[in-house]
Amino acid sequence: MSARVVVAGGAGAVGTLFVELLTAAGAEVHVADHASGADITAPDALLAAELAVADVVVLAVPETVALQALGPVMTVLSPGALVVDTLSVKSRYAAAAEALRSDVELLGLNPMFAPSLGFPERPVAAVQLRGGPRTEELLTLLTGAGARVVRVTADRHDRLAAATQALTHAAVLSFGAALAELDVTVDELAALAPPPHATLLALLARIAGGTPEVYWDVQSANPFAETARDALRAGTATLAAAVGAGEAEFTDLLSALRSVLGDRLPEYGEHCARMFQVREAGQSALPLTTARRDPP
Repeated sequence: MSARVVVAGGAGAVGTLFVELLTAAGAEVHVADHASGADITAPDALLAAELAVADVVVLAVPETVALQALGPVMTVLSPGALVVDTLSVKSRYAAAAEALRSDVELLGLNPMFAPSLGFPERPVAAVQLRGGPRTEELLTLLTGAGARVVRVTADRHDRLAAATQALTHAAVLSFGAALAELDVTVDELAALAPPPHATLLALLARIAGGTPEVYWDVQSANPFAETARDALRAGTATLAAAVGAGEAEFTDLLSALRSVLGDRLPEYGEHCARMFQVREAGQSALPLTTARRDPP
C-alpha cells in the first residue's frame, strides 16, 4: 500500500492494530498520539503539515475527540484523502462528517474483537459513508489480513452493536450482580459449575477484569443500548411468566427461542459443543479448582 497515513491515537490498542497493519503493507505511517504531545483536535504546524499530505487519516480516538477533530482535520486535508474512524458508535459521527467536505472519502470501521486478538478470522464492521479507491484499497487490505469485512449502514451498525455488545455485556454483568445476591461463593461454584455456568463465570471475569471505560462506553454511548437493556429486562419477565404459567408455556417459550436462531440453530449448537469440549480438555489438564494459587 503506497500511501502516507496519519493514525491519531496510534499508541492505543486499536490505533496500534492499524499502525501494524498499514506499516506491514508498506504505508508510510505517522503516529499522532496525545501521550506524545500531539493533539488531533488542534494540530500544531508539524501535524497540520502531515495531515495536508496524508492519503489516509485514521481516527483511533474516543467519539468526543473524533467529533472535535473533524473540523481541524477536514480543513487541511487534500482532495481525495480518506478519513477513517474506528468508533463503536457511528450515527452521530457520520452525520457530522458527511456535513463537511464532499471531496474526501469517509469510512467507518469497527473491529468487533479485542485488538490483541488480531484480524485473522475476526469480523470488522465497515460503514462506507463516501467511497472511492482508497476506501476499497483499505477494505481489500483488511480482507487480505484475514478479517471478515461486513458492510453496514451507520444506523444499522449501531443497532447491531447494541445487540451484540451492549446486550451481551449487560446480560453478563446482570448475571454477576445476581450472583452477588445469592448465598454462594466462587470456590463453591468453581467446584460444581457445569460448562454453561463456567462459561458465564469466564465472561464475567473478562469484563469485570477489563477496562471500565471500555464497557461504560458500550453502555452509555450507543443510542440503542438502553433499548437493549429494556429488552433484557423484558426477557427476564417473559421467562418468569412462563415458569409461573406451567411447563407447557415454558416449552412454548423454548420453541419461540429456537425460531430466533432459525436455520443457524444447529450451527450454534455445534459451536457450543466444541467450546465445551475445548474447555473440558483444558480443565482435565489443569482443573479450575486447583489452578488457583494461594499466597505463600
